[in-house]
Amino acid sequence: MVKGIILDPQMKMKQSMQEDSVLSEQVAYYRERAPEYDECFYRRGRYDHGPTDRADWFRVVQTIESKLPQVVRGKTVLELAAGTGLWTKRLIDSGARVVAVDSSPESLMINRDRVRSSRVEYQIADIFSWCTSATFDVVFFSFWLSHVPPRYFDDFWERVHKALKPNGQVFFIDEQQWTEREDGQATSWGVVHRKLNDGREFRIVKIFYEPATLYRKLRKLGWRGRVCSSGKFFFYGIVRPNHRG
Repeated sequence: MVKGIILDPQMKMKQSMQEDSVLSEQVAYYRERAPEYDECFYRRGRYDHGPTDRADWFRVVQTIESKLPQVVRGKTVLELAAGTGLWTKRLIDSGARVVAVDSSPESLMINRDRVRSSRVEYQIADIFSWCTSATFDVVFFSFWLSHVPPRYFDDFWERVHKALKPNGQVFFIDEQQWTEREDGQATSWGVVHRKLNDGREFRIVKIFYEPATLYRKLRKLGWRGRVCSSGKFFFYGIVRPNHRG
């Protein structure tokens, strides 16, 4: 929305329908992408930018990974957008018990095969509508926050808050710069086009935050802690609510 322009109800409804359409495409994209998703993380194929880039990438991953045990060891963890299990495996190896939620059964199938642990419970659900009466020591999500449209941002964090036990924490990871080639410019609310290896194209939401800017947004919503740059590629955050309502 352009600053200074107030949308009438019909325009708001049209924008809302467009956003919902993009979110449906986003779900479809990650279902179709499940078999090739790990190529990006492991810097293979079209994501291979040479040995220097690959070494830098895995050094940063290892740095962030080293922060996990102190937060999740012996804890119950709700992992949102668990995907193919790249971080589910790390959570389990760090001593957590995990409820892993994702909208893609294809991704969770790969996750199960990778993790192979009785300490993980899997649930297929749309994260924007999924809710639970259970509470957890930690809520974890990796490379998910950048896919949350601005109009869902506050509601998403309220849902996360409700899923936490008293004194619970949130650990999240995301990209702080473009690490994949984007096709075209993002819209005002972060819609970009992504292609699969076979050339099929989908619209998804992708919003890149600067750590300091994101932390200010979270502070306004009543969270405290830290959001830190990894120096390259990623940032991570460890936050908790100021108080429970």
